[in-house]
Amino acid sequence: MKKIAEFFSFGGQQLVYSHKSEINNCEMNFAVFLPPNYKNAPVLWFLSGLTCTHQNVMEKGEYRKKAADLGLAIICPDTSPRGGHVPDEKDNWQFGSGAGFYLDATQDPYYKNYNMYSYITIELPKIIESNFDLDMSRQSIFGHSMGGHGALIMSLRNPRKYKSCSAFAPIVEPSSASWSSAAYEKYLGKNKENWLNYDSVALINKGFTFPEILIDQGEADSFLDEGLRPWLLSKVCEKTSINLELRMQPNYDHSYYFISTFMTDHLNWHRDRI
Repeated sequence: MKKIAEFFSFGGQQLVYSHKSEINNCEMNFAVFLPPNYKNAPVLWFLSGLTCTHQNVMEKGEYRKKAADLGLAIICPDTSPRGGHVPDEKDNWQFGSGAGFYLDATQDPYYKNYNMYSYITIELPKIIESNFDLDMSRQSIFGHSMGGHGALIMSLRNPRKYKSCSAFAPIVEPSSASWSSAAYEKYLGKNKENWLNYDSVALINKGFTFPEILIDQGEADSFLDEGLRPWLLSKVCEKTSINLELRMQPNYDHSYYFISTFMTDHLNWHRDRI
């Protein structure tokens, strides 16, 4: 593991590292914010959306002051494998680099690199545990858009790993959304049953569960009707014991202006549960 950036902020440290990922077969970057006196601090994962890297939320998410006050360590992974040997479609922002969809690919040639589900849930936590004195028994997860989708499926499939889950404008049913279904076919093949393992609505229909979920969604989000469709998650949760708090926010769009506005709410919400 190699440190590639270090900044001091609100008494804590904003760090960026690179490391060799065995699961993704490439060099990966991640950011970590360590609050003041961070020993045994709980861990909150933030998963970013399409086209993003670890840098987007690090530079525009405005989480550090509140995270420092609450004593939360924030881990911000990249959104996909990268590198000249990694298969990509450079003119397609909905697939390949920046669009890993937090799944484990099964199709050639993508299965060799696109394994973000296992990277986030298995490999990177081991690296964090080995290199930082944090309390890995207290982990929570949230994210934005594609990253919100990642947070939902990871918490539903690993309810004992994460203490809490929230999302900003998540893709709740990517198996049927036009801007994600094409990527699912390339990563996972034509059998749509395999897609459902990475679809929060489908997982809940299968019986996967999580105690409670907080979602903020902008009503002025241009992707609301095409790709996000939070009402699908609300409808399926009504049949279960999942306590979903879906907050539709008037006038807000899909941008980091929206995310940063409600970031403090989410950090407080996680700190009460982690």
